[in-house]
Amino acid sequence: MTQNVTSCPRRVLYVVGEDQAFLLGRLPMARAAKAAGFEVHVATSNNGLASTIETEGFIVHDVPFRRGSLSLIAAIRTVLALRCVEEKIEPSVIHHVGLQSCFYGSLATAGRNFPQVNGMTGLGYIFTSANFKPRLLRAIIGQILPALLNRRSSVVLVENPDDRTVLANLGVNDKDLIVISGSGVDTDRFQPLPEPEAPITFGFVGRLLKDKGVRALVSAHQILKNRGYDFRLLIIGKPDPANPSSISDKEVKEWSQRPGIFYLGYIKDITELWERCHFAVLPSHREGLPISLLEAAACGRAMITTDAPGCREIVIQDETGLLVPIDNPEALASAILCLANSPTLRARYAAAARKLVVERLSAKIVGAATVDLYNKLLLASQPNFNSNS
Repeated sequence: MTQNVTSCPRRVLYVVGEDQAFLLGRLPMARAAKAAGFEVHVATSNNGLASTIETEGFIVHDVPFRRGSLSLIAAIRTVLALRCVEEKIEPSVIHHVGLQSCFYGSLATAGRNFPQVNGMTGLGYIFTSANFKPRLLRAIIGQILPALLNRRSSVVLVENPDDRTVLANLGVNDKDLIVISGSGVDTDRFQPLPEPEAPITFGFVGRLLKDKGVRALVSAHQILKNRGYDFRLLIIGKPDPANPSSISDKEVKEWSQRPGIFYLGYIKDITELWERCHFAVLPSHREGLPISLLEAAACGRAMITTDAPGCREIVIQDETGLLVPIDNPEALASAILCLANSPTLRARYAAAARKLVVERLSAKIVGAATVDLYNKLLLASQPNFNSNS
């Protein structure tokens, strides 16, 4: 007889590069795991938010991650620290979050049979850049990654079908590639908001990277400004020096001095932004499934994004918003003008966007699917498991 999963120790370890990344992207999943009876542990770099994670009833383990670093010594330290955490808590399931965590985490579990979820939250700069260095890294990773991920009691979790195809083409076992769309959005907390008064205002939320399309968005705003339109652009986010495509502080300061552009840096409650905006714009080059647009959709905002992997999962052309080509300020300006001139269109897209997140992308739906995945891994990892039983 197959042993019941609930009789096994139920302890999940999330491995995430930064504490803020965990709070922004994995909190709905971790809350669902805790509600399902899992003891939740988080291995991450403590950048001052560990206490916030602990208030959720989770246990934090400080692990030295260095984003953007190719230091072999730093990598070894991270891998050894993760092995120590694993030895200490003996997790039932390990959930790696992001490419770096999947890479180091898989090395840390070498020789061990912990069931693990390797969550690719988007394929990032290495897979979006055409420059020589990231292309070289992409080729190296393409040789190593399948060997790390194609292991017993291991699955690879992606947020959109395009990323699934890329990883399958690299050699990751097709049967072990699972799609769960996004990280979930709290549709009880984020409720539809009334539109603000004029002037027309649109918002960008994300790291200030070229790959997020923020430079193209600033150019689109300037195009419209030159044509006499008095629209406002609100920018939320910060440069990311660890990412080679980061915008410099100097360039951000120059933007904030332009008429109609307001750089707000960071807002604790993102609903304060969407209360001030008529619609959301994220012209990114590639995403897993963008959290900022999930939240905007939940708040009842129409959206503009690029016809790129991940982005087109939340913005469905002429249903929840408008799609434009990557790095095309003219097309972006035209799309902005289209929404700015049509309250009826904005309202139709906003209603459809809210409906989409409630029915398919809510924290409850994504959390339940993730917990179900953990339970299936636990069941399959038991010695007397029989797929026909």
